[in-house]
Amino acid sequence: MGPKGTGIGAEPVTDTITTFEGGGKTITLLGTAHVSQGSIDEVREFIEKEKPGMVCVELDQGRYASMVDDAWDKLDMVKVFKEGKGFLLMANLVLAGFQRRLGNELGVKPGTEMKTAVETAKALGIPYALCDREVQITLRRAWSRCSLWDKSKLLASLLSSAFTREKLSEAEVENLKNHNELGRMMKDLADYLPPVKETLIDERDRYLAAKIWSAGGSGKILAVVGAGHMAGIIAQLEKIAAGDAGTGVEALDQIPPKSILSRIIPWILPLLLLALIGYSIYTIGAPSGLYRWIFWNGGLAALGACLAGAHPFSILISLVGAPIGTINPFVGVGLFSGLVEIACRKPRVEDAQSINDDISSLRGIYRNRITRALLVFLLSSIGGMIGNLISIPSIAGDFFK
Repeated sequence: MGPKGTGIGAEPVTDTITTFEGGGKTITLLGTAHVSQGSIDEVREFIEKEKPGMVCVELDQGRYASMVDDAWDKLDMVKVFKEGKGFLLMANLVLAGFQRRLGNELGVKPGTEMKTAVETAKALGIPYALCDREVQITLRRAWSRCSLWDKSKLLASLLSSAFTREKLSEAEVENLKNHNELGRMMKDLADYLPPVKETLIDERDRYLAAKIWSAGGSGKILAVVGAGHMAGIIAQLEKIAAGDAGTGVEALDQIPPKSILSRIIPWILPLLLLALIGYSIYTIGAPSGLYRWIFWNGGLAALGACLAGAHPFSILISLVGAPIGTINPFVGVGLFSGLVEIACRKPRVEDAQSINDDISSLRGIYRNRITRALLVFLLSSIGGMIGNLISIPSIAGDFFK
């Protein structure tokens, strides 16, 4: 039982195809880079030549639907903001935008190799299965497991990837399928953000392995997955075959419940601010602390909205709404500014149709009314948070004068 390497085509491929045999199953993993023309060709050639009994792909239903339908046409931005999913949607778009920008440079749309696997399987009458976890669940699990410091690092990484001008050559993209290079990248991710690496990589290795094992079909199973998951999936398949792990993934589809501490923390900052402001008024006899808090909190939230290119009314709402959003942890300044931006600049049909292209450039993000509303939400929220962090020591300093 264990993996063995194989290869197809005129030239041997490096670390892209591994076959696992065990537990009465033969599962071939084909590792890809998501913006690689070579991966697209390799997937199509393998399926047409080998004709496996089942094709499994590293896609969830939502991502697959977005590839074949105009899923953005159905997006309800008001619902997104009211349900507090603005950060998740922005993170999803930034990650997709980075891949799409890289794909545009190479002439390949992200995930085309997965779509090709499904289309080739359909054309040959081979059953297929979408085996990945819904991306929203993955992002929410990753976010819930991060500390405040890790969340700050994650936001910084997402913003830097959104605005980076780094370019990779086609050769560098193909090198992403090399196990040595992937091992180094996984180690870097684990060192930088352990909870994120555990959720984005380790958990999904378990999830993908369980879904691939349970996919059914007759004969050999082909699993088309990102090359970074191959080693982890093989390790999980070995555990399943040996009876050391089950195939149930229900727990991995759940959002971890908030701890008592995490429910209390959102109330600590507003209570601390109100206590400091109240004590400042009591001891000094003037509401100077209150004015400074409104200045910093509302002012920086409004500045964030300005940097996002918000409508003037959205900027005004950010200024006025930030203190309200701080006092009530069930809402946030981003909710106010995002909803107002959507009301003032209603998304157009062309915004939904072009969003996949617009997210790959800073100019496109500002031009598209959907992504700009999300940017207004994000930057006004960050501005308000920075304003609070400045206000607390500023007001507390009054007691030592």
